[in-house]
Amino acid sequence: MDRVYHALTDPEVLCKCIPGCEKLVSTGDNTFEAVLAVGVGPVKGKFTGHVRLEDTAPPSHYKLVFEGKGGPGFAKGNAEFNLTGADAQTSLHYIAQVNVGGPLAGVAQRMIHATAQMLAGRFFAALEKNGLGVGG
Repeated sequence: MDRVYHALTDPEVLCKCIPGCEKLVSTGDNTFEAVLAVGVGPVKGKFTGHVRLEDTAPPSHYKLVFEGKGGPGFAKGNAEFNLTGADAQTSLHYIAQVNVGGPLAGVAQRMIHATAQMLAGRFFAALEKNGLGVGG
C-alpha cells in the first residue's frame, strides 16, 4: 500500500500515467504545475493549471484539487483517493468531481461521463504497465 500511495503522489509517475500529461512539476509542498493536451469529442487543446494535494494521510488517503484553463475552456475539480490493503494487494477507491466551462462545456454535457471513464481506464492501464496495478 505504501508503494502505491507513493506512486500516486509522485509527479514523475503521474505524468507518465495521466493521459495527455505533458508536464507535472512540483512548485512547492504538495503543489504542482501541470500541462495537459486533452479533448472531449471534437474539442481538443492544451490546458495549463495547478494541482494541489490536500488532506494527506499516508498511505491511505489524499485529496487532489485541480484547476486549469486553455483554448477549449476551463476545468476545475477534485478527486478523493482512498487506499486499502492487505499483504501485497492494494485496492483504490476514488470519487471525482469536475466542472467545465467555455467551448468544452457544450460538448462535455453530452460526453463527459464516457470520456472520464475512458481516461480513468487509460490511467489505470498505465499504472499497471508501470508495475502498480491496483484493484478498483
